[in-house]
Amino acid sequence: MPDGDDVAAPTLRPAAFLDRDGTIIVEREFLADPAGVELIPGAADGMRALRRAGFALVVVTNQSGIGRGLFDLPQFRAVQARLDEILAAEEIHLDGVYLCPHRPDDGCDCRKPAPALYCQAAHELGLDLRASLYIGDRLSDVDAALTLGGTGILVRTGYGAAVEAALARSGRAGTHPVALDSLGALVGWAGRVAS
Repeated sequence: MPDGDDVAAPTLRPAAFLDRDGTIIVEREFLADPAGVELIPGAADGMRALRRAGFALVVVTNQSGIGRGLFDLPQFRAVQARLDEILAAEEIHLDGVYLCPHRPDDGCDCRKPAPALYCQAAHELGLDLRASLYIGDRLSDVDAALTLGGTGILVRTGYGAAVEAALARSGRAGTHPVALDSLGALVGWAGRVAS
């Protein structure tokens, strides 16, 4: 039996923590119908580039429509299953999907940008949070990078362009190191980040 000095620490891999609505799929306020799932142009290409660069693909999503009673968990799962089908047709597989079902005023510890879902994913999937990307169209999607380490990437799809403009008006422009037009803009860029 080897002693403790001979046991190698597990190798952690980086993740691309991706928001779903407005980042991977077209933003449709409180989406509850699988028929409304539509990939944003370039999203599949960007996700493939991230995978090739060695990133795990993990969706972390706030779904307050559940807490507000606008749809339920089975409806969320049906929408997610439709997204999984569309991604499978593009030869893309998600390593995990983590959701917060609570309203913003519920005071939970799982609503982004709180660290609970990211830490859960890191534990379950063997992820290095400090080497990861936090990608989305809202500050709540990317601000986890400020506390967990890694790089926040604001995409201008969904609400992203309006968020970027608001940051510029408030004098907070440049508070996140990267703003890209879409996930598709990660093609070519992802490999440089991973190296």
